[in-house]
Amino acid sequence: MSDLTLIKTRLQGGIWEGEIMGAVSDAPKISVTHQGAEIEGVAVSQGDTIGTWRLTFPLPQHLISDGVLTFVIGDDQGRRLGSLDLLAGEALAGDIRAELNLLRDELDMLKKAFRQHCRET
Repeated sequence: MSDLTLIKTRLQGGIWEGEIMGAVSDAPKISVTHQGAEIEGVAVSQGDTIGTWRLTFPLPQHLISDGVLTFVIGDDQGRRLGSLDLLAGEALAGDIRAELNLLRDELDMLKKAFRQHCRET
């Protein structure tokens, strides 16, 4: 099997969809895991062109919670084709605010240094 390339097309209604390119004739065997456990409902179907396959899998509702979830998409050879990171809930609010404050502080520092540079030249 040739090297496979995975491109995400959309996430809608709790269903992740992507396109796999590089498989010549047979549908690639794809698995999706979360913390080592395989996700059920992974489907690979023929795409619009030869060598292109459509990949879909549902996001399990029982896994969705506050924090960060990572789903790893791989082939039967053990190669990682891609991943999906899902961020949700109040647990992230503090992290995002802290990042924003850090970015503001760095921007203020750069503005101050730039103004000083302009005065000196």
